[in-house]
Amino acid sequence: MKTKNLKLIAKTEDDLRVISAHLQDSIVNSKDIASLKKNKIFLMQLNRFMWEDVEKGVFRKNKRIRTILKFDNVLEVKSKNINQNKKNTFLDFLAIETKFMPDKNYEMKLIFSGNVAIKLKVEVIEATLDDQGDYWESKNKPTHEDA
Repeated sequence: MKTKNLKLIAKTEDDLRVISAHLQDSIVNSKDIASLKKNKIFLMQLNRFMWEDVEKGVFRKNKRIRTILKFDNVLEVKSKNINQNKKNTFLDFLAIETKFMPDKNYEMKLIFSGNVAIKLKVEVIEATLDDQGDYWESKNKPTHEDA
């Protein structure tokens, strides 16, 4: 079965909100996160829950697909509560927050459950989400407790 892969490009804060919504409840292995300092690129491979399919119809199956999130023009990367020495730690993606800074750069905060975050300082907003390959069926649909 042929998957219609999603490819999104973000150049504005509104665009990033769309990418953030599509990535909600994705799972990322800490070993699949990379900062290519010389190239000013930040990459992350996630297993994305395909919310867009679930919301189209009641009888659709739950699906996940591998996707790549890429940020260009990255000046700095910092992480909070990620053990760099412990590979194979799985993180649950929640959202991307964006803030325009006084120095005319942007701060992107990738937020994960468990008080985990990755903060990027970027010159301009330039990000892509790019699905890879075919999806697979997932038994479980992510659920959220009411706050």
